[in-house]
Amino acid sequence: MQDNKDRIIVQNVYKTFNVYLDKANSLKEKLLFWKRNRKEKREVLKDVSLTIKNGEAVALIGVNGSGKSTLLKLMTKIIYPNKGKIITNGKLTSLLELGAGFHPDFSGRENIYFNASIFGLTKKEIDKRLDKIIEFSELGSYIDNPVRTYSSGMYMRLAFAVAINVDADILLVDEILSVGDQHFQEKCINKMKELKEEGKTMVFVTHNLGSARELCSRAVWLDNGIIRMDGETNKVIDEYIKHTA
Repeated sequence: MQDNKDRIIVQNVYKTFNVYLDKANSLKEKLLFWKRNRKEKREVLKDVSLTIKNGEAVALIGVNGSGKSTLLKLMTKIIYPNKGKIITNGKLTSLLELGAGFHPDFSGRENIYFNASIFGLTKKEIDKRLDKIIEFSELGSYIDNPVRTYSSGMYMRLAFAVAINVDADILLVDEILSVGDQHFQEKCINKMKELKEEGKTMVFVTHNLGSARELCSRAVWLDNGIIRMDGETNKVIDEYIKHTA
């Protein structure tokens, strides 16, 4: 049974990155062109606040460079805000960068243990879930091959299979479902629907507006680092399409 706990609280968050305009690439260039390394600060998020409740499935939408992926990384605490704060309540798992946490020279099976342990599972817990993870990934005998031999679609299958089997309260997904074949993408969406019905909280960065409509009850439209609109998915997407058409 769901409670009303706020799973993710984003309070007045600002995030700035230094962008180097003419960075020297070698020691020789650094010595010859010591006046290089001009940089400018780019404010990627500007005073962003939102609260995501337990059991909500929220789509973050917007054009490239609008701040969606940065906000998701801040939620995972891979990076931190310059100002403001983010609070997460509950066990969190994420699919942000394809193959992150995988060692290329080890097999898919070995990487299941590495990756799941990053999410906080013990060896005994992974042992219990191993067959289920391999079955969902549909990798078959490839599970014992080094992951450097995997295609991007195989990477995605393995990463997703691990992430959904760590029994987290919060699942963060960044555009990874655009990789791979249609069959597996649909399988992932169906699994995320199941997790939603179980009361899991999901934040989903996507350019696939059809998937956002299908999966999420709420959408947040980020535009140039600010929240342009936050509300019911179809209304937000319809406004976004009008703006970008």
